[in-house]
Amino acid sequence: MSIKPIQFKDDTLLMIDQRLLPTEEVWLEYRDYRSIAEAIKTMVVRGAPAIGVAAAYGAAFGAREIEAEDFAAFRPRFEKVCRVLAETRPTAVNLFWALERMTNFALAHQELSLPELRERLMAEAHEIAAEDERINRALGKNGAALIPNPARVLTHCNAGALATAGYGTALGVVRAAVEAGHELMVYADETRPFLQGARLTAWELMKDRIPVTLICDNMAGYLMSRGEIDCVIVGADRIAANGDTANKIGTYTVAVLAREHGIPFYVAAPISTIDLSLPDGSQIPIEERGPREVTHMGGRQLAPDSIGVRNPAFDVTPARLITAIITEHGVVRDNFTAGLKSLVEQG
Repeated sequence: MSIKPIQFKDDTLLMIDQRLLPTEEVWLEYRDYRSIAEAIKTMVVRGAPAIGVAAAYGAAFGAREIEAEDFAAFRPRFEKVCRVLAETRPTAVNLFWALERMTNFALAHQELSLPELRERLMAEAHEIAAEDERINRALGKNGAALIPNPARVLTHCNAGALATAGYGTALGVVRAAVEAGHELMVYADETRPFLQGARLTAWELMKDRIPVTLICDNMAGYLMSRGEIDCVIVGADRIAANGDTANKIGTYTVAVLAREHGIPFYVAAPISTIDLSLPDGSQIPIEERGPREVTHMGGRQLAPDSIGVRNPAFDVTPARLITAIITEHGVVRDNFTAGLKSLVEQG
């Protein structure tokens, strides 16, 4: 059974500190929106769907902290709470989707007393979390049909249970294929500089006893050239209207290699990750993180003092390199613009 990295118990939000995995399993407690915002910013929690779930809970806790006599006074303060949460990380569209949903929910129920509205907002956050896992299971089932049996599957970063409310997107497809009886070997890119593949993907697959082999990022082409990879499956942080996809830095490189070697390249993501307001990937904001993630590892300095560093957290894979996009409502191939629009309208 896959881990649930975000849990709610005794009126407290619990999140596993993903920065400490795999060597330590530490659960942190949250009861206010500012600490949840800091957890998102510092990557205690990460992965687009998980960030959205955490932000929804942040909004609900923030609503509880607001002192107001009526909705007119409550509304601007609640919008400020949502702005603080929205400013944590710019690329994952699920963050903004969840906050918009919470804001719209408040507006639609403004006739309620404020105590009741606060409780209803918390219930909506619970529903967003439960809905995410249901979506991932449906997405996984849709994607499993694309995976050969047996298969050697390459993945990049972590798009598993740890990146969601449970089960996972890319790894949700892997889990669904295994549950359907497929024999799989997963190759996990280490995913520098934050090592989500080495620390998180490897950890959760081993926990579920799904065969996994860790490789350095620069080994993927070697394995492909030897015919040792049958398909690639990754998650997404934002998908533009034309299918261009932002995902963890290095995904674009893997997609280019897959195209060169004739290997299917699949993206697995919920409908909430699709951003039809952006015509293409050039419009997706790319988060730049600090240099220490690149110059240090495990507290040890790896690079010279004062070295210039670039650390974009994401890159954009052009739609032309993507074989199919897998969602909870179905799989889109070829004409992504029409297909994605149709799926979003279904949702």
